[in-house]
Amino acid sequence: MLKLLLDEHITPDVADGLRRRDSTLIVQYVSEWERGNYLGKEDSILMREAAKQDLTLVTYDRRTIPPLLKHWADEERSHGGVIFIDEKTLQPNDVGGIVLALLQLYQEAGDWNWTNRIHFLRC
Repeated sequence: MLKLLLDEHITPDVADGLRRRDSTLIVQYVSEWERGNYLGKEDSILMREAAKQDLTLVTYDRRTIPPLLKHWADEERSHGGVIFIDEKTLQPNDVGGIVLALLQLYQEAGDWNWTNRIHFLRC
């Protein structure tokens, strides 16, 4: 089942919008998740704990996350899934667009097993 963890580059307004539109969707953002203990931590630490909790990371970070995913794949280490957002497709300040795109993904693929799944969000 798809449960979302929004990284620190995604406004908490996205989490609020998702919760308002669909109360069945589990969504956290890093600054509230685990009392903010993972805010600013290395990606590997954040992703390790997210995987333990079956959370799928939602991020714009296409610089550091892909090499980490490759490294983990080489080591056969699992992650909770990653949803990449591209700034050319959805700007970080387009809260409504991000909310709608994530809701559509949830409606289409919310029941899937997201372990080790990588997805590029479309609007």
